[in-house]
Amino acid sequence: MKGVLRGKILLCSFFRSHNYCMAIAVELIDQMGTDLTVVNAARVSYAGHKDTFDDRDEKLIAYLAKHNHWSPFGHASMQFRIKAPVFVARQLVKHQVGLIWNEVSRRYVDYEPEFYHPTAWRGKPRDSKQGSEGEVAVDQGYYERLMNSMSTYYALLLNSGVAPEMARMVLPQSMMTEWYWSGSLHAFARVCNLRCAEDTQQETREVADLIDSAAKNAFPVCWKYLRT
Repeated sequence: MKGVLRGKILLCSFFRSHNYCMAIAVELIDQMGTDLTVVNAARVSYAGHKDTFDDRDEKLIAYLAKHNHWSPFGHASMQFRIKAPVFVARQLVKHQVGLIWNEVSRRYVDYEPEFYHPTAWRGKPRDSKQGSEGEVAVDQGYYERLMNSMSTYYALLLNSGVAPEMARMVLPQSMMTEWYWSGSLHAFARVCNLRCAEDTQQETREVADLIDSAAKNAFPVCWKYLRT
């Protein structure tokens, strides 16, 4: 599903049944600047400024990206709200430089958790210690019963007076979480150059692909040359 709501770009794939969810979603909440912002940040070295973007500016952006002059790309930024499983969030939060992260905290909230619902279980690769290949037959019903049991026990702990900050320890990495992720154009390009690669975990790549699509719409010229 892809749509534009009051200037915000929302991209997601969605499936939900009770507290099972396959909704990895990326929403572009806000952006600062345009391709012209980057051009003017670069040209200020020569006291230059432009009000309209032309072919010469695209050549400048291409040069900056090719020769790793990254500071002008730091003057343009994006803010996303993202929903994904905890195991995906823990991979992506490793990207720190030029990025800010604020996430839902289970210390403070105790609403019913949602759990990621995989459509298939991938197999362990034969020639690598990481990644996956092919599919493995798994009893999906057992997985769902296990998630139900964890959700029930979590609710039992809360109803018994256990603090949310302790009750949360029984919740698995398949639980869905949400966070705001803000940062410079250059920082998100680094994320996508790494996480959109074919050898990245599929669920993490899905988040990166959605960021990639939103950034391409927001900064079409810069993104063309930053994405290598």
